Amino acid sequence: MTRDERIWTAALVVIGDEILSGRTQDRNVAQIAAWLNVQGIRLAEVRVVGDREDAIVEAVNQLRARNDYLFTTGGIGPTHDDITVDAIAAALGVEVVHHPQAMAVLEAYYATRGGLTEARARMARVPAGAGLIENRVSGAPGIRIGNVFIMAGVPHITAGMLDALTGTLPGGRPVVSKSIGCWVAESEVADLLRTTEKAHPGVAIGSYPFFREGRTGANFVARSPNEAVVDACLAELTAALVADGRAVTAGGI
Repeated sequence: MTRDERIWTAALVVIGDEILSGRTQDRNVAQIAAWLNVQGIRLAEVRVVGDREDAIVEAVNQLRARNDYLFTTGGIGPTHDDITVDAIAAALGVEVVHHPQAMAVLEAYYATRGGLTEARARMARVPAGAGLIENRVSGAPGIRIGNVFIMAGVPHITAGMLDALTGTLPGGRPVVSKSIGCWVAESEVADLLRTTEKAHPGVAIGSYPFFREGRTGANFVARSPNEAVVDACLAELTAALVADGRAVTAGGI
């Protein structure tokens, strides 16, 4: 890094009484830190707060002011205690509105799942002026407003939202992203993914399971600012899967 190249930073606010009580173990800190590192952005600080508007407002306003980016996880579901959107709107001094695009996404998602109820429509509420972060996993989108990114608390849904943001944050390094697909249960290759990622510093491997045609599969995405490192990582992962008798599809399934 040159002397005049500044370090871009991010902070994370983990929201939820269940985290503080110990009922739920947070896994988002590690995955967001790893993702940010690949983007060329350093996770500078993390704060865990409960489902209290005043605590969320205080954390959001402090951390967004002293970092380039602020991420939050948790509290954007359909129930009455999901207050993150209201709290962040209060922190920013704007009202809460139903985002028309989010409503359309949810209507389509729930069309065959019992319809869009009033509770489910809560997940289309955003601070006024906000944009959306695509969620291919469960329909309800994440939210971005200014330098604040409001994301789900469920780790695999958070992962999908991070995937949608890859390479889009100003200030970070451009990221190369390449995929392979395999008809295999994610749990069967979890150790292989972990060891392969560890063997290739600077690479993050995302795993995105799916169920199609009565079969279970997953796409694996390797990301790094260095294309050669991405290629080497996927080549090693492909070779290991083939050696285990798996058929691998370059570019994903």
